[in-house]
Amino acid sequence: MTASKPGRIAVVGSNMVDLVTYITRMPAPGETIEAPDFEIGCGGKGANQAVAAAKLGSAVSMVTKVGDDIFGENTRRNLAQHGIDTRHVETVAGKSSGVAPIFVEASGENSILIVKGANADLLPADVDAAEETLRAADLILMQMEVPRETVIHTVRRAAEWGVRTILNPAPAAADLNVDDLRDLSFLVPNESELALISGLPTGSEEEIAAAARSLIERGIGTVIVTLGGRGARLVTRAGVVPIAPVRVTPVDTTGAGDAFIGAFAHFLAATGEVEGALAHAARYAAHSVTGRGTQKSYATPEAFEAFCRALPPSA
Repeated sequence: MTASKPGRIAVVGSNMVDLVTYITRMPAPGETIEAPDFEIGCGGKGANQAVAAAKLGSAVSMVTKVGDDIFGENTRRNLAQHGIDTRHVETVAGKSSGVAPIFVEASGENSILIVKGANADLLPADVDAAEETLRAADLILMQMEVPRETVIHTVRRAAEWGVRTILNPAPAAADLNVDDLRDLSFLVPNESELALISGLPTGSEEEIAAAARSLIERGIGTVIVTLGGRGARLVTRAGVVPIAPVRVTPVDTTGAGDAFIGAFAHFLAATGEVEGALAHAARYAAHSVTGRGTQKSYATPEAFEAFCRALPPSA
């Protein structure tokens, strides 16, 4: 499992402040109920994926925007404390930082709202300004919590530089033009995002494979479909490879998808082996749901090694 060398990963993406409320149930319209607990943490899909990769040992750089409110400097400090290069973390005057109110039920399932705030100001020009850092990376990670044109521009520039790219298309939009992503190396949607982007049903294994292949036919290199408790599916022109789920008792599923993608990027950059990186990523995401919170639930290499040693041989 030990990576052969630390990879260089750049993240062009979002940061959020997680406002996490632990609830017994969601209130009905007009109803007020008491919640048992509340926490504030650092999150956002981009920052989460950056922290996961950094905690595992990758050299990570972040290109993002924060607000000039009480959360902005804390976000910058949090990234730096995890060893992430913050040279391209800029403050937007007069804008709030991104926030994510999260409601976590007793089962561990969550519901999330996001307010982009300063993330909406991350523009193609910021990508160009960070060119030296980005073109030196082994992989560039992106999400859809920043402007679409910035994501598309990053994909195109990375192709010019010969740098592989990973896009987590969340939150997904039905009007995302797949043709704009034809240079993308890896697309990592869940099944509902896959259905929305492809315009095809994803109710069965056969439909998932067909929807993923339709995107590959339009120029995307590889599609990795995450299926929660059912694991994931690696879809290429050669076929479909199932990535087995890892069974654990969930405490809080917030950020598990980001843990998966950050870990996948780390192991892929370090080893170059896609299937093995995905198997490690599935274990890393499983570990993350056994603790509360988002980034604070992500394991260090030592904690991850211990978790894997304790798993049944087939996991």
